[in-house]
Amino acid sequence: MSIAFLNGQFMPLASASISPLDRGFLFGDGIYEVIPTYSGKAVGMKGHLSRLSDGLQAIQIDNSYSNSEWESLFTELLEKNSTVHNSENIGIYLHVTRGADTKRFHGFPDGVKPTVFAFTFEISPPQPSSKAAAKPLTAFLEEDKRWRRCHIKSTALLGNVLHFQAGQASGNHETILHNEKGEVTEASSCNVFIVKNEVIYTPPLSNELLPGITRNIAIESFKKAGLTIEERAFNTEQLFGADEVWLTSSSKEIAPVVEVEGRSIGDGRIGDMWERAIAAYHAHKFVA
Repeated sequence: MSIAFLNGQFMPLASASISPLDRGFLFGDGIYEVIPTYSGKAVGMKGHLSRLSDGLQAIQIDNSYSNSEWESLFTELLEKNSTVHNSENIGIYLHVTRGADTKRFHGFPDGVKPTVFAFTFEISPPQPSSKAAAKPLTAFLEEDKRWRRCHIKSTALLGNVLHFQAGQASGNHETILHNEKGEVTEASSCNVFIVKNEVIYTPPLSNELLPGITRNIAIESFKKAGLTIEERAFNTEQLFGADEVWLTSSSKEIAPVVEVEGRSIGDGRIGDMWERAIAAYHAHKFVA
């Protein structure tokens, strides 16, 4: 039976419940993180906890724990679920809301404690290191219709859900988004990279995209491996003209995209630069 953590207590996931007046339920008023672990080793823990702190501060929710307390909580949660999952590839989902009030009211309530909820789930295994073993993805393309504070990892994900579903409904794995100027921002649940003439590009951080932890680790790993990486805006025309397109996220690591809107990227196959990139990422991901 899967064990969850809720407001200071470990309990069976099936028994965990929140008030219907919890602001996370009513308003999506909260922050979340997804932390991947492989054989008990977490990827990007420092970055996830830093982004959690930044997100809670941005929406004015108290951070209930210190970084060391969060890490101890996650370690215990993994231990309690060590015999539950038939995999060594486990994700930790953390969800912090403003808490439950006694009424539905838009303004921040006084004297309410945050709701802290966490559970574990199986994630995909690490990306293989060879093109032959990797799974190529395809993507849909839409104008970004979400709010203008996408740098906050909010639990209010309706915009992302609708964009993602549009990609699924069109027979693709993901949806790549662009702003009104035609500049690529991110995907519905991933950051976006392109490659042209062996130079890697990714959009610079702004309010239009999430500061992805995998994105940050990937950039650091590319630099350490001597790959050329630039944080620079690019538009949809440059996306279609790229030699390679990649998506990054905690669950996908660095995933190759071979087709967007039915149009082949490069020669329509996973590229050589992806192999170099994923090797660099695997070498660096546990020390970032």
